[in-house]
Amino acid sequence: MNKRGPIVIIEDDIDDQEFLGQAFDKLQYPNEIIFFADGEQALQYLTETSIEPFIIFSDINMPKLNGIELRSKVHENEDLRMKSIPFLFFSTAAEQQHVVEAYSKSVQGFFIKPFDFNQMVVMIKNIVEYWQSCVSPNYVK
Repeated sequence: MNKRGPIVIIEDDIDDQEFLGQAFDKLQYPNEIIFFADGEQALQYLTETSIEPFIIFSDINMPKLNGIELRSKVHENEDLRMKSIPFLFFSTAAEQQHVVEAYSKSVQGFFIKPFDFNQMVVMIKNIVEYWQSCVSPNYVK
């Protein structure tokens, strides 16, 4: 896990992108924040760049390649899997089927997006600080 790498957010809703962007702006992390509108764009970025993201936040319901399908492709790709990038679902709702499917694909978390800005900031802060404190196989010195 590259703690200095960009934070990737895969979200097709422009209003949600803006809301998340404002929350990250408030927290002022040094990581670049990169948005993708669908899973295909994100997968192309993840497989074609040498940059190692810090965390991936993905919506579930998206056009082209949904979050579950994207997680499967990331998990099946040995190069991506070995980068130990935390993959989290960030969704407006949690249907039991999606939660079960997500965890069966070894997702590292499933979160419901708060509608309240301050709650969103606190949630993101907790998530990022947790992962900043973790060690991963490829970054233990």
